[in-house]
Amino acid sequence: MAAELTAHALIAKHRPTLDQALEAIRTRAYWSPHPEHPKAYGADGSLDAAAGKAAFDGVLGTRLDLGQPGTDGWVGGEVSPYGIELGVEYPHADIDELLPAMKAGQRAWRDAGAEMRAVVCLEILKRVSDRTHEFAHAVMHTSGQAFMMAFQAGGPHAQDRGLEAVAYAYVEQVRTPETAEWTKPQGKRDPLALTKQFTPVPRGIALVIGCNTFPTWNGYPGLFASLATGNAVLVKPHPRAVLPLALTVAVAREVLAEAGFDPNLVALAAERPGEGIAKTLATRPEIRIVDYTGSTAFGDWLEANARQAQVYTEKAGVNTVLVESAADYRGMLSNLAFSLSLYSGQMCTTPQNLLIPRDGIRTDEGPKTYDEVVADLARAVDGLLGDDARANALLGAIVNPDVQARLEAAAGLGEVALASREVSNPEFPGAVVRTPVIVKLDGAKPEDEAAYMSECFGPVSFAVAVDSAADAVELLRRTVREKGAMTVGAYTSDEEVERAVQEVCLEEAAQLSLNLTGGVYVNQTAAFSDFHGSGGNPAANAALTDGAFVANRFRVVEVRREA
Repeated sequence: MAAELTAHALIAKHRPTLDQALEAIRTRAYWSPHPEHPKAYGADGSLDAAAGKAAFDGVLGTRLDLGQPGTDGWVGGEVSPYGIELGVEYPHADIDELLPAMKAGQRAWRDAGAEMRAVVCLEILKRVSDRTHEFAHAVMHTSGQAFMMAFQAGGPHAQDRGLEAVAYAYVEQVRTPETAEWTKPQGKRDPLALTKQFTPVPRGIALVIGCNTFPTWNGYPGLFASLATGNAVLVKPHPRAVLPLALTVAVAREVLAEAGFDPNLVALAAERPGEGIAKTLATRPEIRIVDYTGSTAFGDWLEANARQAQVYTEKAGVNTVLVESAADYRGMLSNLAFSLSLYSGQMCTTPQNLLIPRDGIRTDEGPKTYDEVVADLARAVDGLLGDDARANALLGAIVNPDVQARLEAAAGLGEVALASREVSNPEFPGAVVRTPVIVKLDGAKPEDEAAYMSECFGPVSFAVAVDSAADAVELLRRTVREKGAMTVGAYTSDEEVERAVQEVCLEEAAQLSLNLTGGVYVNQTAAFSDFHGSGGNPAANAALTDGAFVANRFRVVEVRREA
């Protein structure tokens, strides 16, 4: 099929979805074109559960040849947190050969225009969506997420975030008209007349540095924001989570080729064990955009050293929940217990510090002391995870030994209110599954402050005793200002306290959830409606997704001619 016909077909197929996405980001109402339920797949060419599992099994132990230029060897070695070896080999790239090949396709991609780039991106997302069951297993066995979470967060929710980035990219690119007729009156003389042409031009090659815990959810926004704005994209996955992003690259290359573009606009940079190519790639002059999710230390390094690139980082923070009072005490406990347990706390949005007045709180069940609140929360977590089957479905597996080490060390930091226990997984005996630990700390003690003012990524929470609600608000402010926060939660029935917490979050640019007691949790965000991070505190310099996340991935170049 000719490229022009492909363009018409893609626009006819995907323009309605793009228009719905544009409306969703305008209204912030709920919308998603990607079904969350596994049973929704199996029709219209999508893989059902059995076919998706078979596709995943079929890729294990194989060589994933992407047809990339500059392949000088093969790398692999991924081991699932559930204990199985994936055995997939990926191309290792000679960067000096691959990067020029990626750049070669950018002119045609630039000239295609914003709409064509958007619908090509939507076709990539549609084909990924059709393979959601396969991708779910890939995400599960690289991140340690339980299957249902891997299916939803690694599938439709990740695809939503990618589509959201495309929508924002499209809006920013068409904000300026393609052409304009400019006439300036000159009194008695003839007017000055110019024809002006405005073209969005890409910055260059974008680098996506993937993370271990959410390879697709965190990888897709940057990937699609850069691709939709005309940039080629080099994807460097985390060495322990290559497969989901490698499959994505394979789909993208296939779609680009079928649409008449150079498939090398999207490529994979897998690395040998211990090679550590992220620093080398991030500082190459050809790399003009970097997207990164991971540790604060490396995020800070990228911001300081990748000077030739526009760097977007989601790093780490100390997420805090302030508990001053509760109009629905049991609802609060249930909501917090789920938030602390989901994916073993291995989310950048999981609460770590629970600030509780040492004199206790008011509730709909009467006054509760600090000790009672902590004990009741411990019982709520214990009750939620008491059944091993349910615990496995919520906790998933510990993603790497560093998380396990932090979990084990946390018990020595203070009085343990809830001890972590081992959970066996009959289906995957090699999985390391642990329930959360809750440790009581005194907010007034310097030795305790060292613990609660540092991020302890994983299933570790600190119940921090504070002197008053006012002290809690000030500690919240200092935590967000100094350490950053992806999320803040608060429980209060006091209007003055609510205003104070809200003012802190507005001043320190932190996303706030108030009095959640139902099926929405502080560590979850919905694409098209919620902003993930704000870009305004040390936890991240970008938000997923807003105009600022996409607008600086391209520039507008003007050509003027006399009319």
